[in-house]
Amino acid sequence: METESEPYVRLATLRQLHQVMADMNTARSLADTLQTVADGVVTGLGYELACVNLVRADGDLVVAAFSGNPAAEALITGRVGSRDSWERRLSMGEHWGDLVFIPHTEGWVLDDDDVPQWYTDGPAPRFEDEWHPSDRLFAPMYSAGGPGGSGELLGVLSVDRPRNGRRPGAWGREALQVYAFQAAIAISNARLRANMQRALVRLEREQQALRASEESFRQAFEYAPSGMAIAEMGGDQHGRILRTNDALCRLLGRPASAMRRYSFSDLVHPEDIGTLLRTSAEGGRAELRLGRRDGTYVWVSLRNSVVADAADGPRFLLTHVEDIEERKRRELHLAHRASHDSLTGLPNSAELRSRLSARLCRRPQAAHAGELDSLDAAYGHPAFDTGGGHGHGFDFGPGPGPGPQAYDAYDHHVHTVAPEGDRDDGTKGLAVLFCDLDGFKSINDRFGHNAGDAVLIEVARRLSNGVRDGDTVARLGGDEFVILADGLGRADAQDLAVRLRNEIIQPIRAEGRAVRVGASFGIGWAHCGMTADEVLKSADERMYVEKRSRPKQHRRAG
Repeated sequence: METESEPYVRLATLRQLHQVMADMNTARSLADTLQTVADGVVTGLGYELACVNLVRADGDLVVAAFSGNPAAEALITGRVGSRDSWERRLSMGEHWGDLVFIPHTEGWVLDDDDVPQWYTDGPAPRFEDEWHPSDRLFAPMYSAGGPGGSGELLGVLSVDRPRNGRRPGAWGREALQVYAFQAAIAISNARLRANMQRALVRLEREQQALRASEESFRQAFEYAPSGMAIAEMGGDQHGRILRTNDALCRLLGRPASAMRRYSFSDLVHPEDIGTLLRTSAEGGRAELRLGRRDGTYVWVSLRNSVVADAADGPRFLLTHVEDIEERKRRELHLAHRASHDSLTGLPNSAELRSRLSARLCRRPQAAHAGELDSLDAAYGHPAFDTGGGHGHGFDFGPGPGPGPQAYDAYDHHVHTVAPEGDRDDGTKGLAVLFCDLDGFKSINDRFGHNAGDAVLIEVARRLSNGVRDGDTVARLGGDEFVILADGLGRADAQDLAVRLRNEIIQPIRAEGRAVRVGASFGIGWAHCGMTADEVLKSADERMYVEKRSRPKQHRRAG
Protein backbone atom coordinates (compact mmCIF):
# COMPACT_ATOMS: atom_id res chain seq x y z
CA MET A 1 0.00 0.00 0.00
CA GLU A 2 1.39 3.36 -0.99
CA THR A 3 2.30 5.85 1.76
CA GLU A 4 2.03 9.61 1.51
CA SER A 5 5.80 10.03 1.15
CA GLU A 6 6.18 7.71 -1.87
CA PRO A 7 5.33 10.30 -4.57
CA TYR A 8 8.10 12.53 -3.21
CA VAL A 9 10.54 9.60 -3.14
CA ARG A 10 9.69 8.78 -6.75
CA LEU A 11 10.26 12.37 -7.83
CA ALA A 12 13.69 12.38 -6.22
CA THR A 13 14.49 9.08 -7.93
CA LEU A 14 13.39 10.50 -11.28
CA ARG A 15 15.75 13.41 -10.78
CA GLN A 16 18.57 10.97 -10.06
CA LEU A 17 17.65 8.90 -13.12
CA HIS A 18 17.64 12.02 -15.28
CA GLN A 19 21.11 12.92 -14.05
CA VAL A 20 22.66 9.46 -14.54
CA MET A 21 21.13 9.20 -18.03
CA ALA A 22 22.62 12.58 -18.89
CA ASP A 23 25.97 11.33 -17.60
CA MET A 24 25.70 8.22 -19.78
CA ASN A 25 25.26 10.27 -22.94
CA THR A 26 28.11 12.67 -22.20
CA ALA A 27 30.76 10.04 -21.48
CA ARG A 28 33.80 10.50 -23.72
CA SER A 29 34.51 6.87 -24.61
CA LEU A 30 32.85 3.47 -24.72
CA ALA A 31 34.68 2.39 -21.55
CA ASP A 32 33.51 5.55 -19.75
CA THR A 33 29.94 4.94 -20.94
CA LEU A 34 29.91 1.37 -19.66
CA GLN A 35 31.24 2.39 -16.26
CA THR A 36 28.71 5.24 -16.08
CA VAL A 37 25.92 2.76 -16.81
CA ALA A 38 27.03 0.52 -13.94
CA ASP A 39 27.49 3.48 -11.56
CA GLY A 40 24.07 4.86 -12.50
CA VAL A 41 22.31 1.71 -11.31
CA VAL A 42 23.90 2.18 -7.87
CA THR A 43 23.43 5.96 -7.60
CA GLY A 44 20.11 6.33 -9.38
CA LEU A 45 18.11 3.12 -8.96
CA GLY A 46 18.90 2.17 -5.39
CA TYR A 47 20.86 -1.09 -5.85
CA GLU A 48 24.11 -1.79 -4.02
CA LEU A 49 25.73 -3.81 -6.87
CA ALA A 50 25.55 -3.55 -10.66
CA CYS A 51 27.37 -5.27 -13.49
CA VAL A 52 27.41 -4.60 -17.26
CA ASN A 53 27.83 -7.80 -19.33
CA LEU A 54 28.65 -6.73 -22.90
CA VAL A 55 28.16 -8.95 -25.98
CA ARG A 56 31.46 -9.51 -27.80
CA ALA A 57 31.94 -10.02 -31.54
CA ASP A 58 31.95 -13.81 -31.06
CA GLY A 59 28.57 -13.71 -29.24
CA ASP A 60 29.84 -14.42 -25.73
CA LEU A 61 29.38 -11.82 -22.97
CA VAL A 62 32.25 -10.21 -21.06
CA VAL A 63 32.02 -8.36 -17.74
CA ALA A 64 32.83 -4.86 -19.04
CA ALA A 65 32.00 -2.71 -15.97
CA PHE A 66 31.17 -3.22 -12.30
CA SER A 67 30.02 -0.90 -9.53
CA GLY A 68 29.35 -1.13 -5.78
CA ASN A 69 31.97 -3.61 -4.52
CA PRO A 70 35.70 -3.22 -5.31
CA ALA A 71 36.46 -6.81 -4.25
CA ALA A 72 33.81 -8.27 -6.56
CA GLU A 73 34.89 -5.88 -9.32
CA ALA A 74 38.48 -7.16 -9.15
CA LEU A 75 37.22 -10.76 -9.09
CA ILE A 76 35.03 -10.84 -12.20
CA THR A 77 35.80 -7.82 -14.42
CA GLY A 78 37.06 -9.02 -17.80
CA ARG A 79 35.79 -12.56 -17.37
CA VAL A 80 33.61 -14.12 -20.08
CA GLY A 81 30.38 -16.10 -19.96
CA SER A 82 29.20 -18.15 -22.92
CA ARG A 83 26.20 -17.06 -24.97
CA ASP A 84 24.50 -20.41 -24.36
CA SER A 85 24.66 -19.96 -20.59
CA TRP A 86 23.25 -16.45 -20.85
CA GLU A 87 20.46 -17.58 -23.17
CA ARG A 88 19.58 -20.21 -20.59
CA ARG A 89 19.45 -17.61 -17.81
CA LEU A 90 17.29 -15.21 -19.81
CA SER A 91 14.78 -17.98 -20.52
CA MET A 92 14.35 -18.99 -16.88
CA GLY A 93 12.53 -17.53 -13.90
CA GLU A 94 9.87 -14.84 -13.91
CA HIS A 95 9.63 -12.32 -16.75
CA TRP A 96 8.74 -8.82 -15.56
CA GLY A 97 8.31 -7.21 -18.95
CA ASP A 98 11.87 -7.25 -20.36
CA LEU A 99 13.36 -8.02 -16.97
CA VAL A 100 14.21 -11.55 -15.88
CA PHE A 101 14.01 -12.41 -12.19
CA ILE A 102 15.35 -15.79 -11.01
CA PRO A 103 14.42 -16.41 -7.36
CA HIS A 104 16.83 -18.17 -5.04
CA THR A 105 14.55 -21.22 -5.08
CA GLU A 106 15.43 -21.77 -8.79
CA GLY A 107 18.81 -20.13 -9.18
CA TRP A 108 20.80 -22.87 -7.51
CA VAL A 109 20.89 -24.75 -10.84
CA LEU A 110 23.02 -21.88 -12.23
CA ASP A 111 25.76 -22.06 -9.61
CA ASP A 112 27.98 -24.23 -11.80
CA ASP A 113 27.56 -22.55 -15.23
CA ASP A 114 30.33 -20.44 -16.75
CA VAL A 115 28.75 -17.01 -16.24
CA PRO A 116 30.94 -14.85 -13.94
CA GLN A 117 29.05 -14.11 -10.72
CA TRP A 118 29.52 -13.02 -7.14
CA TYR A 119 28.11 -14.50 -3.95
CA THR A 120 26.79 -12.65 -0.90
CA ASP A 121 25.73 -14.07 2.41
CA GLY A 122 22.57 -13.21 4.23
CA PRO A 123 19.70 -14.61 6.29
CA ALA A 124 16.74 -16.42 4.79
CA PRO A 125 13.79 -14.17 3.77
CA ARG A 126 11.43 -13.29 6.63
CA PHE A 127 8.54 -12.19 4.45
CA GLU A 128 7.32 -12.85 0.91
CA ASP A 129 8.90 -9.97 -1.09
CA GLU A 130 12.15 -9.75 0.89
CA TRP A 131 15.30 -9.90 -1.29
CA HIS A 132 17.38 -13.04 -0.84
CA PRO A 133 21.18 -12.95 -1.38
CA SER A 134 20.84 -15.66 -4.10
CA ASP A 135 18.08 -13.85 -6.02
CA ARG A 136 19.11 -12.71 -9.52
CA LEU A 137 17.67 -9.82 -11.55
CA PHE A 138 18.72 -9.20 -15.17
CA ALA A 139 17.85 -6.30 -17.49
CA PRO A 140 18.69 -7.15 -21.15
CA MET A 141 19.80 -4.22 -23.32
CA TYR A 142 18.79 -4.21 -27.00
CA SER A 143 20.14 -2.13 -29.87
CA ALA A 144 16.76 -1.29 -31.36
CA GLY A 145 13.08 -1.73 -30.62
CA GLY A 146 13.36 -0.73 -26.99
CA PRO A 147 11.74 -2.78 -24.23
CA GLY A 148 10.24 -5.84 -25.81
CA GLY A 149 13.54 -7.16 -27.09
CA SER A 150 12.87 -6.81 -30.81
CA GLY A 151 16.42 -5.60 -31.46
CA GLU A 152 19.85 -7.16 -31.27
CA LEU A 153 21.09 -8.00 -27.80
CA LEU A 154 23.88 -5.60 -26.78
CA GLY A 155 24.39 -6.83 -23.25
CA VAL A 156 22.76 -7.57 -19.90
CA LEU A 157 22.60 -5.46 -16.74
CA SER A 158 22.88 -7.59 -13.58
CA VAL A 159 21.69 -5.91 -10.37
CA ASP A 160 21.75 -7.10 -6.77
CA ARG A 161 20.86 -6.13 -3.17
CA PRO A 162 18.20 -3.40 -3.35
CA ARG A 163 18.84 -0.93 -0.54
CA ASN A 164 15.31 -1.26 0.81
CA GLY A 165 15.83 -5.04 1.06
CA ARG A 166 12.76 -5.84 -1.04
CA ARG A 167 12.15 -7.09 -4.53
CA PRO A 168 11.34 -4.12 -6.80
CA GLY A 169 7.68 -3.27 -7.19
CA ALA A 170 5.91 -2.16 -10.35
CA TRP A 171 7.48 1.29 -10.34
CA GLY A 172 10.99 -0.03 -9.65
CA ARG A 173 10.72 -2.61 -12.40
CA GLU A 174 9.56 0.03 -14.88
CA ALA A 175 12.40 2.33 -13.88
CA LEU A 176 14.99 -0.45 -14.43
CA GLN A 177 13.52 -1.29 -17.86
CA VAL A 178 13.62 2.37 -18.93
CA TYR A 179 17.17 2.64 -17.63
CA ALA A 180 18.27 -0.45 -19.58
CA PHE A 181 16.66 0.99 -22.72
CA GLN A 182 18.50 4.29 -22.31
CA ALA A 183 21.73 2.47 -21.48
CA ALA A 184 21.47 0.52 -24.74
CA ILE A 185 21.10 3.78 -26.66
CA ALA A 186 24.09 5.29 -24.87
CA ILE A 187 26.23 2.21 -25.54
CA SER A 188 25.21 2.15 -29.22
CA ASN A 189 26.04 5.86 -29.57
CA ALA A 190 29.36 5.40 -27.81
CA ARG A 191 30.23 2.57 -30.19
CA LEU A 192 29.28 4.72 -33.18
CA ARG A 193 31.44 7.58 -31.90
CA ALA A 194 34.32 5.20 -31.27
CA ASN A 195 33.96 3.66 -34.72
CA MET A 196 33.80 7.11 -36.33
CA GLN A 197 36.87 8.26 -34.46
CA ARG A 198 38.76 5.12 -35.43
CA ALA A 199 37.60 5.51 -39.02
CA LEU A 200 38.76 9.14 -39.15
CA VAL A 201 42.12 8.26 -37.64
CA ARG A 202 42.46 5.30 -40.00
CA LEU A 203 41.47 7.45 -43.00
CA GLU A 204 44.04 10.08 -42.12
CA ARG A 205 46.71 7.41 -41.66
CA GLU A 206 45.73 5.77 -44.92
CA GLN A 207 45.93 9.08 -46.76
CA GLN A 208 49.33 9.74 -45.28
CA ALA A 209 50.43 6.20 -46.10
CA LEU A 210 49.03 6.56 -49.62
CA ARG A 211 51.00 9.73 -50.24
CA ALA A 212 54.11 8.10 -48.87
CA SER A 213 53.53 4.87 -50.79
CA GLU A 214 52.96 6.74 -54.05
CA GLU A 215 56.32 8.42 -53.70
CA SER A 216 57.95 5.16 -52.62
CA PHE A 217 56.37 3.34 -55.54
CA ARG A 218 57.55 5.97 -57.99
CA GLN A 219 61.12 5.70 -56.78
CA ALA A 220 61.02 1.90 -56.53
CA PHE A 221 59.55 1.69 -60.05
CA GLU A 222 62.00 4.08 -61.65
CA TYR A 223 65.16 2.83 -59.95
CA ALA A 224 64.38 -0.90 -59.71
CA PRO A 225 67.34 -3.01 -60.90
CA SER A 226 64.99 -5.27 -62.89
CA GLY A 227 62.38 -4.40 -65.48
CA MET A 228 59.04 -2.90 -64.46
CA ALA A 229 56.02 -1.92 -66.55
CA ILE A 230 52.45 -0.76 -66.05
CA ALA A 231 49.92 -1.97 -68.62
CA GLU A 232 46.21 -1.48 -69.18
CA MET A 233 43.86 -4.20 -68.00
CA GLY A 234 40.57 -4.98 -69.73
CA GLY A 235 38.91 -3.40 -72.71
CA ASP A 236 40.21 -3.09 -76.25
CA GLN A 237 43.62 -1.88 -75.08
CA HIS A 238 44.25 -4.76 -72.67
CA GLY A 239 47.98 -5.27 -72.23
CA ARG A 240 49.02 -1.96 -73.82
CA ILE A 241 52.14 -0.67 -72.06
CA LEU A 242 51.61 2.68 -70.35
CA ARG A 243 54.89 3.10 -68.52
CA THR A 244 58.26 1.38 -68.29
CA ASN A 245 61.38 1.89 -66.22
CA ASP A 246 64.94 2.24 -67.45
CA ALA A 247 65.91 -1.34 -66.58
CA LEU A 248 63.26 -2.81 -68.91
CA CYS A 249 64.20 -0.42 -71.70
CA ARG A 250 67.85 -1.45 -71.39
CA LEU A 251 66.95 -5.16 -71.29
CA LEU A 252 64.96 -4.98 -74.54
CA GLY A 253 67.08 -2.28 -76.17
CA ARG A 254 64.03 -0.07 -76.78
CA PRO A 255 63.44 3.55 -75.68
CA ALA A 256 60.53 4.31 -73.34
CA SER A 257 58.73 6.29 -76.03
CA ALA A 258 58.81 3.28 -78.36
CA MET A 259 57.69 0.87 -75.62
CA ARG A 260 54.42 2.79 -75.24
CA ARG A 261 53.49 1.79 -78.78
CA TYR A 262 53.48 -1.90 -77.88
CA SER A 263 51.67 -4.39 -75.73
CA PHE A 264 53.48 -7.42 -74.32
CA SER A 265 51.70 -9.60 -76.88
CA ASP A 266 53.57 -7.65 -79.58
CA LEU A 267 56.91 -8.43 -77.97
CA VAL A 268 56.51 -12.03 -76.87
CA HIS A 269 57.88 -14.97 -78.85
CA PRO A 270 55.10 -16.52 -81.02
CA GLU A 271 55.46 -19.85 -79.22
CA ASP A 272 54.88 -18.16 -75.83
CA ILE A 273 51.78 -16.12 -76.67
CA GLY A 274 49.44 -18.61 -74.99
CA THR A 275 51.51 -18.50 -71.80
CA LEU A 276 51.36 -14.71 -71.80
CA LEU A 277 47.59 -14.59 -72.26
CA ARG A 278 47.01 -17.05 -69.40
CA THR A 279 49.29 -15.01 -67.17
CA SER A 280 47.89 -11.55 -67.93
CA ALA A 281 44.24 -12.59 -67.65
CA GLU A 282 44.13 -12.66 -63.84
CA GLY A 283 47.67 -11.83 -62.85
CA GLY A 284 50.31 -14.45 -62.22
CA ARG A 285 53.80 -15.60 -63.13
CA ALA A 286 55.34 -17.13 -66.25
CA GLU A 287 58.66 -17.71 -67.95
CA LEU A 288 58.72 -16.69 -71.60
CA ARG A 289 60.77 -14.93 -74.27
CA LEU A 290 60.55 -11.24 -75.15
CA GLY A 291 61.88 -9.70 -78.34
CA ARG A 292 64.77 -7.26 -78.34
CA ARG A 293 65.13 -4.41 -80.79
CA ASP A 294 67.87 -6.32 -82.66
CA GLY A 295 65.47 -9.21 -83.38
CA THR A 296 66.82 -11.62 -80.77
CA TYR A 297 64.84 -12.95 -77.84
CA VAL A 298 65.67 -13.00 -74.15
CA TRP A 299 64.23 -15.37 -71.55
CA VAL A 300 62.50 -13.50 -68.73
CA SER A 301 60.47 -14.27 -65.65
CA LEU A 302 57.32 -12.20 -65.99
CA ARG A 303 55.25 -11.64 -62.86
CA ASN A 304 51.93 -9.78 -63.02
CA SER A 305 49.84 -8.34 -60.23
CA VAL A 306 46.53 -6.55 -60.54
CA VAL A 307 46.41 -3.13 -58.89
CA ALA A 308 43.73 -0.44 -58.70
CA ASP A 309 44.59 3.22 -59.22
CA ALA A 310 42.27 4.18 -56.33
CA ALA A 311 39.16 2.91 -54.60
CA ASP A 312 36.80 1.74 -57.34
CA GLY A 313 39.21 3.18 -59.89
CA PRO A 314 40.55 1.53 -63.05
CA ARG A 315 42.64 -1.60 -62.66
CA PHE A 316 46.10 -2.03 -64.16
CA LEU A 317 48.68 -4.76 -64.55
CA LEU A 318 51.93 -4.14 -62.73
CA THR A 319 54.50 -6.31 -64.47
CA HIS A 320 57.89 -7.26 -63.07
CA VAL A 321 60.35 -8.53 -65.70
CA GLU A 322 63.50 -10.35 -64.59
CA ASP A 323 66.26 -11.46 -66.94
CA ILE A 324 66.68 -15.25 -66.58
CA GLU A 325 68.64 -15.86 -69.79
CA GLU A 326 71.67 -17.28 -67.99
CA ARG A 327 69.57 -19.56 -65.78
CA LYS A 328 67.61 -20.83 -68.78
CA ARG A 329 70.84 -21.51 -70.62
CA ARG A 330 72.08 -23.59 -67.69
CA GLU A 331 68.75 -25.42 -67.41
CA LEU A 332 68.72 -26.25 -71.11
CA HIS A 333 72.33 -27.41 -70.88
CA LEU A 334 71.53 -29.66 -67.92
CA ALA A 335 68.41 -30.99 -69.63
CA HIS A 336 70.43 -31.72 -72.76
CA ARG A 337 73.10 -33.51 -70.74
CA ALA A 338 70.44 -35.61 -69.02
CA SER A 339 68.89 -36.69 -72.32
CA HIS A 340 71.92 -36.87 -74.62
CA ASP A 341 75.11 -38.91 -74.81
CA SER A 342 78.07 -36.91 -73.52
CA LEU A 343 80.50 -38.32 -76.13
CA THR A 344 78.53 -38.13 -79.38
CA GLY A 345 75.84 -35.57 -78.52
CA LEU A 346 73.16 -37.98 -79.73
CA PRO A 347 69.99 -38.72 -77.74
CA ASN A 348 70.74 -41.32 -75.10
CA SER A 349 68.89 -44.50 -74.19
CA ALA A 350 66.35 -42.75 -71.92
CA GLU A 351 65.55 -40.11 -74.53
CA LEU A 352 65.23 -42.79 -77.22
CA ARG A 353 62.70 -44.72 -75.15
CA SER A 354 60.81 -41.53 -74.37
CA ARG A 355 60.49 -40.57 -78.04
CA LEU A 356 59.51 -44.09 -78.99
CA SER A 357 56.94 -44.39 -76.19
CA ALA A 358 55.38 -41.08 -77.24
CA ARG A 359 54.36 -42.68 -80.54
CA LEU A 360 52.83 -45.80 -79.01
CA CYS A 361 49.64 -46.36 -77.08
CA ARG A 362 48.48 -49.43 -75.16
CA ARG A 363 45.74 -50.36 -77.56
CA PRO A 364 47.12 -52.60 -80.31
CA GLN A 365 46.24 -52.06 -83.94
CA ALA A 366 43.52 -54.70 -84.05
CA ALA A 367 40.91 -55.82 -86.54
CA HIS A 368 38.18 -53.22 -87.05
CA ALA A 369 35.56 -54.92 -84.93
CA GLY A 370 32.66 -53.51 -83.06
CA GLU A 371 30.23 -50.71 -83.51
CA LEU A 372 32.75 -47.95 -82.78
CA ASP A 373 35.21 -49.13 -85.44
CA SER A 374 32.41 -49.39 -87.97
CA LEU A 375 31.45 -45.79 -87.32
CA ASP A 376 35.10 -44.73 -87.62
CA ALA A 377 35.34 -46.44 -90.99
CA ALA A 378 32.08 -44.92 -92.20
CA TYR A 379 33.22 -41.37 -91.39
CA GLY A 380 36.82 -41.82 -92.37
CA HIS A 381 38.27 -41.31 -88.86
CA PRO A 382 40.80 -43.50 -87.07
CA ALA A 383 39.54 -45.53 -84.15
CA PHE A 384 39.35 -43.62 -80.95
CA ASP A 385 42.23 -44.53 -78.69
CA THR A 386 41.46 -45.56 -75.13
CA GLY A 387 45.09 -45.84 -74.14
CA GLY A 388 47.73 -43.22 -73.41
CA GLY A 389 49.02 -42.12 -76.78
CA HIS A 390 50.61 -39.27 -78.61
CA GLY A 391 48.52 -36.15 -78.88
CA HIS A 392 46.33 -36.45 -75.77
CA GLY A 393 46.65 -36.55 -72.02
CA PHE A 394 44.29 -39.37 -71.12
CA ASP A 395 45.08 -42.96 -70.24
CA PHE A 396 42.01 -45.16 -70.06
CA GLY A 397 42.51 -48.83 -69.36
CA PRO A 398 40.45 -51.37 -71.28
CA GLY A 399 37.00 -51.85 -69.83
CA PRO A 400 35.29 -55.15 -69.16
CA GLY A 401 33.78 -57.02 -72.03
CA PRO A 402 34.64 -56.96 -75.72
CA GLY A 403 35.56 -53.78 -77.48
CA PRO A 404 36.47 -50.38 -76.03
CA GLN A 405 34.28 -49.32 -73.11
CA ALA A 406 35.28 -45.65 -72.93
CA TYR A 407 36.95 -43.24 -75.30
CA ASP A 408 37.73 -39.57 -75.69
CA ALA A 409 35.80 -37.97 -78.52
CA TYR A 410 38.68 -35.51 -79.02
CA ASP A 411 41.38 -38.16 -79.15
CA HIS A 412 43.07 -37.88 -82.55
CA HIS A 413 45.87 -40.34 -81.90
CA VAL A 414 46.87 -42.07 -85.14
CA HIS A 415 47.94 -45.63 -84.49
CA THR A 416 51.46 -46.57 -85.47
CA VAL A 417 51.25 -49.30 -88.12
CA ALA A 418 53.80 -51.79 -89.44
CA PRO A 419 54.21 -53.65 -92.75
CA GLU A 420 52.91 -57.22 -92.70
CA GLY A 421 54.95 -60.21 -93.85
CA ASP A 422 58.37 -60.19 -95.48
CA ARG A 423 57.42 -58.41 -98.69
CA ASP A 424 56.71 -54.75 -99.20
CA ASP A 425 52.91 -54.36 -99.13
CA GLY A 426 53.00 -50.56 -99.46
CA THR A 427 52.40 -49.92 -95.76
CA LYS A 428 54.40 -47.03 -94.30
CA GLY A 429 55.38 -47.40 -90.65
CA LEU A 430 57.87 -46.46 -87.95
CA ALA A 431 61.09 -48.32 -88.71
CA VAL A 432 63.53 -49.02 -85.87
CA LEU A 433 67.07 -49.75 -87.13
CA PHE A 434 69.34 -51.32 -84.54
CA CYS A 435 73.00 -50.81 -85.49
CA ASP A 436 75.95 -52.66 -83.92
CA LEU A 437 79.51 -51.89 -85.01
CA ASP A 438 81.63 -54.86 -86.16
CA GLY A 439 85.27 -54.94 -85.12
CA PHE A 440 85.05 -51.97 -82.78
CA LYS A 441 86.51 -53.86 -79.80
CA SER A 442 89.71 -54.64 -81.69
CA ILE A 443 90.24 -50.91 -82.39
CA ASN A 444 89.88 -50.16 -78.69
CA ASP A 445 92.30 -52.98 -77.82
CA ARG A 446 94.93 -52.12 -80.48
CA PHE A 447 94.84 -48.32 -80.56
CA GLY A 448 93.33 -47.30 -77.22
CA HIS A 449 90.12 -45.72 -76.01
CA ASN A 450 90.86 -42.34 -77.55
CA ALA A 451 90.84 -43.95 -80.98
CA GLY A 452 87.64 -45.80 -80.07
CA ASP A 453 85.98 -42.54 -78.98
CA ALA A 454 87.00 -40.88 -82.25
CA VAL A 455 85.40 -43.75 -84.17
CA LEU A 456 82.14 -43.48 -82.22
CA ILE A 457 81.99 -39.70 -82.77
CA GLU A 458 82.52 -40.08 -86.50
CA VAL A 459 79.99 -42.91 -86.81
CA ALA A 460 77.45 -40.75 -84.98
CA ARG A 461 78.12 -37.89 -87.41
CA ARG A 462 77.74 -40.14 -90.47
CA LEU A 463 74.52 -41.66 -89.17
CA SER A 464 73.07 -38.20 -88.43
CA ASN A 465 73.99 -36.95 -91.90
CA GLY A 466 72.51 -40.03 -93.52
CA VAL A 467 68.94 -39.67 -92.19
CA ARG A 468 66.17 -37.18 -92.84
CA ASP A 469 65.24 -34.19 -90.72
CA GLY A 470 62.86 -35.43 -88.06
CA ASP A 471 64.42 -38.89 -87.84
CA THR A 472 66.13 -39.81 -84.57
CA VAL A 473 69.66 -41.19 -84.27
CA ALA A 474 70.45 -42.30 -80.72
CA ARG A 475 73.35 -44.01 -79.00
CA LEU A 476 72.00 -46.90 -76.99
CA GLY A 477 75.34 -47.57 -75.29
CA GLY A 478 78.80 -48.84 -76.19
CA ASP A 479 78.96 -49.31 -79.97
CA GLU A 480 75.19 -49.70 -80.39
CA PHE A 481 73.08 -47.09 -82.19
CA VAL A 482 69.37 -46.91 -82.99
CA ILE A 483 67.62 -44.98 -85.75
CA LEU A 484 63.89 -44.13 -85.65
CA ALA A 485 62.60 -43.34 -89.14
CA ASP A 486 58.89 -42.77 -89.61
CA GLY A 487 56.91 -43.16 -92.81
CA LEU A 488 59.05 -45.91 -94.37
CA GLY A 489 58.00 -49.03 -96.19
CA ARG A 490 59.89 -52.29 -95.87
CA ALA A 491 62.03 -51.62 -98.99
CA ASP A 492 62.70 -48.03 -97.83
CA ALA A 493 64.02 -49.28 -94.49
CA GLN A 494 66.28 -51.85 -96.16
CA ASP A 495 67.66 -49.20 -98.53
CA LEU A 496 68.32 -46.89 -95.56
CA ALA A 497 70.21 -49.65 -93.73
CA VAL A 498 72.38 -50.31 -96.82
CA ARG A 499 73.17 -46.62 -97.29
CA LEU A 500 74.09 -46.16 -93.64
CA ARG A 501 76.28 -49.27 -93.64
CA ASN A 502 78.10 -48.03 -96.74
CA GLU A 503 78.76 -44.71 -94.98
CA ILE A 504 80.06 -46.38 -91.85
CA ILE A 505 82.51 -48.75 -93.54
CA GLN A 506 84.42 -45.88 -95.16
CA PRO A 507 87.84 -45.28 -93.55
CA ILE A 508 87.82 -43.25 -90.34
CA ARG A 509 90.76 -41.10 -89.25
CA ALA A 510 91.55 -41.83 -85.59
CA GLU A 511 94.76 -41.00 -83.67
CA GLY A 512 96.65 -40.26 -86.87
CA ARG A 513 95.74 -43.49 -88.68
CA ALA A 514 92.90 -44.72 -90.87
CA VAL A 515 90.75 -47.49 -89.42
CA ARG A 516 87.60 -49.26 -90.54
CA VAL A 517 84.62 -50.74 -88.77
CA GLY A 518 81.74 -52.75 -90.10
CA ALA A 519 78.08 -52.45 -89.14
CA SER A 520 75.23 -54.89 -88.69
CA PHE A 521 71.66 -53.62 -88.93
CA GLY A 522 68.46 -55.15 -87.65
CA ILE A 523 65.16 -53.64 -88.77
CA GLY A 524 62.24 -53.77 -86.39
CA TRP A 525 58.82 -52.16 -86.66
CA ALA A 526 56.96 -50.28 -83.95
CA HIS A 527 53.21 -50.48 -83.63
CA CYS A 528 50.69 -49.67 -80.93
CA GLY A 529 50.25 -52.36 -78.33
CA MET A 530 54.03 -52.79 -77.98
CA THR A 531 56.25 -51.18 -75.38
CA ALA A 532 59.44 -49.33 -76.29
CA ASP A 533 61.54 -52.17 -74.85
CA GLU A 534 59.65 -54.73 -76.90
CA VAL A 535 60.28 -52.74 -80.07
CA LEU A 536 64.00 -52.40 -79.33
CA LYS A 537 64.30 -56.07 -78.42
CA SER A 538 62.69 -57.05 -81.73
CA ALA A 539 65.15 -54.90 -83.70
CA ASP A 540 68.07 -56.18 -81.62
CA GLU A 541 67.15 -59.80 -82.34
CA ARG A 542 66.93 -59.10 -86.07
CA MET A 543 70.33 -57.42 -85.93
CA TYR A 544 71.93 -60.56 -84.45
CA VAL A 545 70.22 -62.68 -87.09
CA GLU A 546 71.65 -60.41 -89.76
CA LYS A 547 75.13 -60.39 -88.11
CA ARG A 548 75.29 -64.20 -87.95
CA SER A 549 74.11 -64.57 -91.55
CA ARG A 550 76.99 -62.51 -92.98
CA PRO A 551 80.45 -64.02 -93.65
CA LYS A 552 82.87 -63.37 -90.82
CA GLN A 553 85.32 -61.53 -93.04
CA HIS A 554 82.58 -59.07 -93.94
CA ARG A 555 82.14 -58.29 -90.23
CA ARG A 556 85.83 -57.68 -89.50
CA ALA A 557 87.26 -54.20 -89.04
CA GLY A 558 89.66 -53.05 -91.69
